[in-house]
Amino acid sequence: MKRLRNIVSAFVIVLQIAGCAVYHPKPFSPEEKAAGFEKRTLDDPALRKFLEGHLGREITTWPPQSWDFTLLSLAALYYHPDLAVARAGEKGAKAAVITAGARPNPSLSVTPQFSANPPSDVSPWFLIAALDIPIETAGKRGYRLNRARYLARAASFETVATAWRVRGHVRKAMLGLSLARQEATLRGQETEELAELVSMVRQRAAAGEVAASEVLAAQVLLDRAELQLRGVQKREGEARVQVASAIGLPVGAFNKVAVSTETVEELPSPASFSVPDLRRRALLSRPDILAALAVYEAAESSLQLEIARQYPDINLLPGYTWDQGQNEWAFGVALTLPILNRNEGPIAEAEARRAQAEAAFVTLQGRIIGDIDRAAASFEAATQKLAAAESLLTTQKSHYQSAQAMYDAGEVDRVVLISARLDYVGSGLSRVSALSDAQEALGALEEALYYPLTPETPSAPHAPMVLENREEGR
Repeated sequence: MKRLRNIVSAFVIVLQIAGCAVYHPKPFSPEEKAAGFEKRTLDDPALRKFLEGHLGREITTWPPQSWDFTLLSLAALYYHPDLAVARAGEKGAKAAVITAGARPNPSLSVTPQFSANPPSDVSPWFLIAALDIPIETAGKRGYRLNRARYLARAASFETVATAWRVRGHVRKAMLGLSLARQEATLRGQETEELAELVSMVRQRAAAGEVAASEVLAAQVLLDRAELQLRGVQKREGEARVQVASAIGLPVGAFNKVAVSTETVEELPSPASFSVPDLRRRALLSRPDILAALAVYEAAESSLQLEIARQYPDINLLPGYTWDQGQNEWAFGVALTLPILNRNEGPIAEAEARRAQAEAAFVTLQGRIIGDIDRAAASFEAATQKLAAAESLLTTQKSHYQSAQAMYDAGEVDRVVLISARLDYVGSGLSRVSALSDAQEALGALEEALYYPLTPETPSAPHAPMVLENREEGR
């Protein structure tokens, strides 16, 4: 019995020495999460540290007097919940690598036995202790680790892809705000000109120079312009809400922030970059392409693992028996005999998954080619339309300036001048519409390429975007 107690005590001590993780509860309530979201601001010191780390420079004035696209897109990488979900998935995938690399633990069994009728002067107690030490064969652990590492790599690229989507949402929202501002300015000018025109037509109608119907027609134009102005002003307010949502901020934290939309208004020339070069880069280094490639490699490792499982693992079975004062030692080996099946089913499933991953990769590449070609053609057509709108604007400006000169010389009355102004404003609205189409086409092209296109964009491919995780424990 003393020997038994010693063995059991040693076993308990070993279990106590082995470090075990301790569960720490982390309850939360929807009310607390909502309150935390409402407290988000753009003057958070932790956000400043995050921005400085990504910009590689110190921000001297905090918070900045004006937030441009670069700053707001980085703020979105810090705040947006989609990035938090992606990072959590990436963290889980990396934890799976630890799981895949874990070696199987040995097991120990201790079986005391009692004899009901032992011979005289013989202890009625027996003790049987046995170890089961599993040994994986055929490189299974290596294949399992490779699969987990490839899936972790795929999750990492998915995080980068999520960051690009968040950036695209910020750009689209800021572009909407910019266009609404420009249109609101022009609609305001149009309303002012029409209001003056209505006043002059009323005066002429009172003098009997024009019919009352012309007053009514001018008033209809003014009412329609005011209605359009109210709609644009409403859209401008909604655009600010969309920018705040794209960043991951409550609109209350964004209302008093000065936003500069100059950078998203820049439009590169189609001749300033090489679409074939950028298409080649996208087909080789887009984050979703790299993620799909990693998924294929994981499927390849899964197939290797299932093939390796044809070969049985070995279990070493050393044992000890204390029998009536005698110490008896045993050593055994156990393995599964691959007689009834050789793992054919799981191997076939793994081959099918590998074929599926290959088909998904080819499908993704084909979709990317189509998206890039379609977006490039749309962007080229939109820039041509914008060029035509700008040419019209230039012509209308010249016409307005000519009318202004004739009015100053007394050759035409003010109605002619106002009409010229209205034509000039109308051509400005046409330009804003064409600019909107061109910017949307540019955004679609950037989304297809996963590459920012600016007037300074080089045609030579760059390395894919690298996204650093925001700091934990904000």
